[in-house]
Amino acid sequence: MSLEHLNYHHLLYFRAVAREGGVVKAARQLRLSPPTISAQVRQLEEQLGGEVFLRAGRSLVLTDLGRTVLRYADEIFDLGEELKTSVRRGADVPGGRLTVGLSMVVPKLVAHQLLQPALALPDAPEIVCTEDKTENLLADLATYKVDLVLSDAPRGPEVAVRAYNHLLGECGVSFFATRELGARLRRGFPKSLDGAPMLVPSSGSALRTSLEHWFQDLGIRPRIVATFDDSALLKVFGASGSGVFPAPTVIEAEIRKQYGTSVLGRAEEVRERFYAISTERRLRHPAVRAICEEARQHLFPPRRPRSG
Repeated sequence: MSLEHLNYHHLLYFRAVAREGGVVKAARQLRLSPPTISAQVRQLEEQLGGEVFLRAGRSLVLTDLGRTVLRYADEIFDLGEELKTSVRRGADVPGGRLTVGLSMVVPKLVAHQLLQPALALPDAPEIVCTEDKTENLLADLATYKVDLVLSDAPRGPEVAVRAYNHLLGECGVSFFATRELGARLRRGFPKSLDGAPMLVPSSGSALRTSLEHWFQDLGIRPRIVATFDDSALLKVFGASGSGVFPAPTVIEAEIRKQYGTSVLGRAEEVRERFYAISTERRLRHPAVRAICEEARQHLFPPRRPRSG
């Protein structure tokens, strides 16, 4: 069996016969003569070294080899359709397309502010956002399913993906609650958080780790009510009064307005960082450069040193 030069026309005709259930119907669908289709299928069998169909009365049924070949044929031609769609869409958009993988722990309000500069470009690309866990997004980055990953942590050495971390900036953390809960806990902050109902991000996230260290240093043991992968869902529960929740200070005003919550206090010692992770060491895409430059210059101003 030699498959050095697989003839995709043979594969196309075989797939049509398998889908239509016979040579005559496939010939009609492809606008070819039945003998032509039969000859193409026979040539495919010769190349594969085995039969792909068996005759059962007037019908053709797939052999085990035929079922395997059909599965791969479906994948090959489906990918071809995706390629044509992608190229067509890219040609229709002046600035092309930028696919951004958004880690679920990154607040949506932060993501919006990070991506806004790309949309404001004169030749702005179409922004396609996909959300998932960071490790899944890094796998997509390695296979070029996404162009950029926005995360709250850099790619670690344990991740076998060739990618580069670009720090966008950092800020402190604010604690939010409903006005009723905030009125009880604001006085004596942060000690008032001891025993208070708390909504936290999932274990293993950068913010969760920083919070646990901060609580431990201060001798505070809040009552963990719920844990979330999705930062937006965490805020929804917080706005309903389920507990206190942390969020980056840089979006403090937006959280208060959107969720109707109040600020209990701030923890500058708890730092939340945001990264753009790409396969490029030196960023070339205009939209990615705009995202990074705007974040560093305006969204996350440099931390001021403490006086004294």
